[in-house]
Amino acid sequence: MLTTSRTEAAKTRTPDNVTIKPQRMGFEFGEQNPRYWLDNSYILSHTMNALSVLFPQGEQFFVDSVRYFRDQITDPKMKEEVRGFIGQEAMHSLEHIAMNQHVRDQGMPVEELEKQLSVILGIAKKLPKRHQLAITCGLEHLTAMMADMLLERNDIREDMHESMRTIWVWHAIEETEHKAVTYDVFQQVGGTYAERTFYLAFSTAMLGVVASAFTAQMMLKDPKQFSLKDTAKGLWRMWGKNGAFSSLIPTWLEYFKPGFHPWDHDNSELIERFKAQISDKIAPQFKSGNRRTLQ
Repeated sequence: MLTTSRTEAAKTRTPDNVTIKPQRMGFEFGEQNPRYWLDNSYILSHTMNALSVLFPQGEQFFVDSVRYFRDQITDPKMKEEVRGFIGQEAMHSLEHIAMNQHVRDQGMPVEELEKQLSVILGIAKKLPKRHQLAITCGLEHLTAMMADMLLERNDIREDMHESMRTIWVWHAIEETEHKAVTYDVFQQVGGTYAERTFYLAFSTAMLGVVASAFTAQMMLKDPKQFSLKDTAKGLWRMWGKNGAFSSLIPTWLEYFKPGFHPWDHDNSELIERFKAQISDKIAPQFKSGNRRTLQ
């Protein structure tokens, strides 16, 4: 079984030009946000709304899994990065709660989906703590992949209605900034190759099942707009040639390299570029930052 020594793992590889600092944005949702905000597509919009429902509870799970091991971290830089990670996940939760309320106001079964998710996460919380951290590492790899895709691909961003684009770009920026934090903590506390690779496969399968089930439930609540043509087109956009998700498969597989590290792919130059583009979208009351964190 492959392991990483704690001496080696005590170092982080976050580039010096990356600062993991939380930023509350203060997004507001209402009539300015179209119902089908992604490529005017029924299935694509419901898919992304379903992912948004996962974030508040999911990111609390991430924070809890890292916080449990915080006292075992000795490297000052890693400690600071963990603090920033917790703060950023707090901001993601708060902003997506606002988005999810908007989706709920559109008649979607958000509360029922949140109850289902609570049961699923309750089962995951019965696993050993390091296994929970391995799940978090796997899911953080998935979110980092999607974040990089969103920032790299103009076609994906341009298909988003401008009123919804900023929340996803902002989220992608911060996911990129902290993409290695949970991985570094996992290595620091003696996580093994077998654990991290098994739980990437496990987490990917579970996320696929849960996200698909949540999307289907939203679609069933919105039956008048169902169209085989739109559904087929949306599935192709996700899983066809150069699809949003199918294009990520090579990056997904990189996680199985024994010496893998999230910063092997240094995309830090994207961070400042897109931060500059969304800086004027920060609500005035949050211009100087926000220290609130998840409990």
